[in-house]
Amino acid sequence: MDLVSENKMNSESEGRPVPPTTLPLQGGATQRKKLSAPRISLSLDQSEDDLGETPDDLDINVDDLDTPDEGDYLDYTDHEMDWEDPSAAKSSEPYDPIPTYSAEEERRDGKLWRTVIIGEQEHRINMKIIEPYMRVISHGGYYGNGVNAIIVFAACFLPDSDREDYREIMENLFLYVISTLELMVAEDYMIVYLNGATPHRRMPGLGWLKKCYQMIDRRLRKNLKSFIILHPSWFIRTILAITKPFISAKFSSKIKYVNSLDELQELIPMDSIQIPECIIRLDKELKEAAENSKVNSFLQGPEPTAAARADRPDVASASSS
Repeated sequence: MDLVSENKMNSESEGRPVPPTTLPLQGGATQRKKLSAPRISLSLDQSEDDLGETPDDLDINVDDLDTPDEGDYLDYTDHEMDWEDPSAAKSSEPYDPIPTYSAEEERRDGKLWRTVIIGEQEHRINMKIIEPYMRVISHGGYYGNGVNAIIVFAACFLPDSDREDYREIMENLFLYVISTLELMVAEDYMIVYLNGATPHRRMPGLGWLKKCYQMIDRRLRKNLKSFIILHPSWFIRTILAITKPFISAKFSSKIKYVNSLDELQELIPMDSIQIPECIIRLDKELKEAAENSKVNSFLQGPEPTAAARADRPDVASASSS
């Protein structure tokens, strides 16, 4: 039985029309041409039947196909290496290695910053930026029973206010002064403020002094027994007069003005106090100027009073004329 008969029998048994396997090419003028679908064999063995039934346009010769050369293949090994080590693909490019710190360099860099606690709040001090100005505060020994400290503040070591980083320096220097003061003081203490030989551009501002007073611990304010100002100028006197509303009356009573190192030596021991050379020169100049003024006053004699001038006839006639 041929394939057409078998298909017809299966279709009749199932009750469905049999699909045609060929399309007739003859027909009327109104009919379109019908082509038969080629049968494709999936067998790998080539036979005469297959060659006869396969159309010419589907006849593919594998030997005539162009195969890629060895250089056309992608080297997947390099790409896999890129995923595992991204730096391996750029190994040919120059790069700067990350410098490693030695133990000594780490210790040195660690000293550039200091962490302090002021008023139960943690602060960090840039020690490098204030290194040239750390002599502004020093320990001047003890007085009394040997436990009362003398704190020396030398204003001549303050930075110039015309610096671009002046505000940053003063902020860090302020923290350094307050934290150092707390470390130096155990019991009662006094502050010796060396005001002489300090140009106006280095004088601390009113806001800075006010902040220092407010940030000082209550214990330190209470234990301060004396605030001595050496070589006071009209500027420092004016500042202290302005700040009186912000400070207590007790603190104002502790302020003392001293005009020379000799007067200061009468009040406190000077053995351990490091006086800057500029302060010593200024004190010597002021002393010489004071002595010269006394000599000139002595040579000129006292100025005659009005009654003495009236008794002298030459003076009286000159005044009448």
